[in-house]
Amino acid sequence: MNSAPLKILQIVPSISLVYGGPSQMVRGLSSALGHQDPQTVAKVTVITTDSNGDVDEAPLDVPLGTPVAETGYEVIYFRCSPFRRYKFSTELLSWLWANAHHYDIAHIHALFSPVSTAAATVCRWKKLPYIMRPLGTLDPADLQKKKQFKKVYAGLFERPNLAGAAAIHFTSDLESKVSERFGVSTQSMVVPLGVALPELPERKASQQAIREKFSIPADHPIVLFMSRIDPKKGFDLLLPALEKLHQNNTPFHFLLCGANPQDREYESTIREHIKSSDWADWATLSGFVSGELKAQILSAADLFVLPSYYENFGIAVAEAMAAKIPVVISDQVHIWPAIEQSESGWVVPTEVSPLTQALAAALADGTERKHRGENAQQCAEKNYGWSAIAKRLTTEYQKLAAPNKAFSSNL
Repeated sequence: MNSAPLKILQIVPSISLVYGGPSQMVRGLSSALGHQDPQTVAKVTVITTDSNGDVDEAPLDVPLGTPVAETGYEVIYFRCSPFRRYKFSTELLSWLWANAHHYDIAHIHALFSPVSTAAATVCRWKKLPYIMRPLGTLDPADLQKKKQFKKVYAGLFERPNLAGAAAIHFTSDLESKVSERFGVSTQSMVVPLGVALPELPERKASQQAIREKFSIPADHPIVLFMSRIDPKKGFDLLLPALEKLHQNNTPFHFLLCGANPQDREYESTIREHIKSSDWADWATLSGFVSGELKAQILSAADLFVLPSYYENFGIAVAEAMAAKIPVVISDQVHIWPAIEQSESGWVVPTEVSPLTQALAAALADGTERKHRGENAQQCAEKNYGWSAIAKRLTTEYQKLAAPNKAFSSNL
């Protein structure tokens, strides 16, 4: 195993928080890696684009092409050009070509993303060991989207990239089990994602503040959805379930915190559906939230829901658990075994009736919600704290880095 301090490169199309979990993950991981013993990790660099949404948002207002210091790591942003929609950057790839030899290992986040695809190719040509994290894109259900295009793309680009990788990073045993490999035998590396264990404001004060801000009655438990507004998240299950709860006079208030910068049309469809429903007065559509408001919402929520059709990990679920919120999720969110085993919430199939029943059961029993919320926080602290995960990944990096790299000096 290599013993010299590692120089680690993280490559991701964007770390704008509008893209949700993947961006949060890279930031949290890089900070945790950078806080390892300097004799173990010497440097962590993130290279990414200035993309801040694919349709109608301005790019991130950041310095370009120069390191920006963050807590424990540095970020180098590059202009998203010439294909903004696909978060591509020729400048990023040029920098990687010129600087790959300064690093011991690269961790590449995303498949079927042109800049990640090209970056893996550059790493292979420059003989820099690299790990690929597919972000659920190898799930058979996800591969059905743009099926023919992905079949060609995988054959030309991603299969060689996967074959040349030092490892494929999956975030759960289930993701590893179901993922398509395109016939390659590259080893799997199963390490979950982490969450920053939050320092939340006091719950009673947060409840009061959020209920006043959004005009939520005191006797309506807050059901929180905090993720990207996307078809795979199971809105065709969730909205009928909420409609049924309303018809049965089961009090709730649905707080939808999310957006979709890559598909505004679908986002608008969901928003209009809710606004025109009979239970519109029982819903608040806040859009993307962050900072103090996000912390208040996490502290105030009574229940978290995510009935996804496929979710390689579910970082939003882990974040809710860390905030002591019990969760209602589908059995296609791949951390469901931990939820079930720890009794941190309710796990259901991707069907309207079981989802409705689970939500009704959770909403009817505040004592049980509190119990499962406490279990959820304990589960998150034990399994998803960044410090422990960073140590696990550092050990994997040491095993996979090229032997001659860790002992070389900067050229």
